[in-house]
Amino acid sequence: MIRITDLKLPLGHPPDALRDAIARRLGLEPGAAFDFTIARRANDARRKSAILMVYSVDVAIEGERAILRRFAADPHVRETPDTRYQFVARAPESFTGPRPVVVGAGPCGLFAGLLLAQMGFRPIILDRGKIVRERTKDTWGLWRRRELNPESNVQFGEGGAGTFSDGKLWSQVKDPRFLSRKVLTEFVAAGAPPEILTEAHPHIGTFRLVSMVEHMRATIQALGGEYRWQHRVDDLVIETKRDGTRRLTGLVLQSGEVLEAAHVVLAIGHSARDTFEMLHRQGVYIEPKPFSIGVRIEHPQSWIDRARFGACAKHPDLGAAAYTLSHHCSNGRTVYSFCMCPGGRVVAAASEPGRVVTNGMSQYSRAEFNANSGLVVGIDPERDYPGDPLAGVAFQRKWESLAFEAGGGDYSAPGQRIGDFLVGRASEALGDVQPSYKPGVKLTDLALCLPPFAVEAIREALPVFGRQIAGYDHPDAMLTGVETRTSSPVRITRGADFQSLNTRALFPAGEGAGYSGGILSAAIDGIKVAEAVAKSIQSEGAT
Repeated sequence: MIRITDLKLPLGHPPDALRDAIARRLGLEPGAAFDFTIARRANDARRKSAILMVYSVDVAIEGERAILRRFAADPHVRETPDTRYQFVARAPESFTGPRPVVVGAGPCGLFAGLLLAQMGFRPIILDRGKIVRERTKDTWGLWRRRELNPESNVQFGEGGAGTFSDGKLWSQVKDPRFLSRKVLTEFVAAGAPPEILTEAHPHIGTFRLVSMVEHMRATIQALGGEYRWQHRVDDLVIETKRDGTRRLTGLVLQSGEVLEAAHVVLAIGHSARDTFEMLHRQGVYIEPKPFSIGVRIEHPQSWIDRARFGACAKHPDLGAAAYTLSHHCSNGRTVYSFCMCPGGRVVAAASEPGRVVTNGMSQYSRAEFNANSGLVVGIDPERDYPGDPLAGVAFQRKWESLAFEAGGGDYSAPGQRIGDFLVGRASEALGDVQPSYKPGVKLTDLALCLPPFAVEAIREALPVFGRQIAGYDHPDAMLTGVETRTSSPVRITRGADFQSLNTRALFPAGEGAGYSGGILSAAIDGIKVAEAVAKSIQSEGAT
């Protein structure tokens, strides 16, 4: 087939316009026969008065080779790439173990488990939390009744933190093997809308993610995989040889059970702080990693739609508008938007008692009243939390605890109108923007629970962003604090073979290990690590 990219048509074009554009692009005679499918669809809204739809299409036509030769110098006409996933290994039909263990059932652990099961290795998947339906009830317990379950919440349990998010499925990771296509294809097989295969910025939303996670669990179990819920890993069994080589041989579970293990995928997520502490205590190589801190910012979605799309706002082909912003500040910091959720809500994302953490989520429809995004400031270990590899965890805890106090000590979040934030005045009343955070917002001064450098940087960035998106720095727009879980504060460093630098048989993976950020990149990393485990099992079996 032939892949044509960068085909541009006006917003609201008639159905036959794309076929006509393909024929013109290839210089075909009128009435020439061909079939095509859309490979990718995006919009170009840089000119609000003339928004364009931009397509990539795959064309099946006689004489493809001759056409490709004719367009050999055109980068927008190429042979359609083969995006089918190829398994790197297969377990023998008589495979009896030792079975690989996956710790964590978030996107990374889910895809590591799925790939290992598809390759015939019958993985055991451990998670400290509960199955997704029970976990959802516990999460609502915090949002509705201010009751936090430290083992079952937005961060812990089946589906991981990505379950309560916008369900974004795009990433900037390099993907020469088209592993993202494998992820999206498996999601569609599990019930995701097929258009995620073609949209430039696909998303799923929380409610759909719940049923998809359940479907994928059933698939893994049907292939011989085994899940064990509420099985937190509290310690490691490590064998040290005379030459100093360390190898993981088992996992000590919360119940006291010791699970023998020869290959462990560690996909624990970015909030498993007690596990980070245990790994550090056991001598597993860990180093501090940069992350960001800030707030959630909310505007009515209609403001963002109008600012981005002008008179075309609400057109069905455009949906709810999103944005990406960044500003390098005079104090050397960078402020940027993070995890923007069109038509969504701000949610309580704490996983430890006595702390307040915010995040954003939305449903597939993105139909709720407000848009929200993280508005965060980049920080780094050498400058902001030097010394101990776990100093970033202490840094996060400090500001989350102060946010808990500023919010009144009942899991309400501290909030402030932008107009008040810019002049350093505590808010006393809401304006035109109603905050969506549950269980509630207490108006205060966010400077009480943010580092001074972050306050300074965000104050500088807001008027800059207001010049880019009309109304962004409106006095009544809402800020809710704090956002601290942009990524893991540590990296559980691994080598080229995906194993821990100093502990064999331990395969750190995903966001908690510092190797991904977001659902898609975490899932891709899960695939890569599962492949590494499969190759390791095969090579050890051959010796």
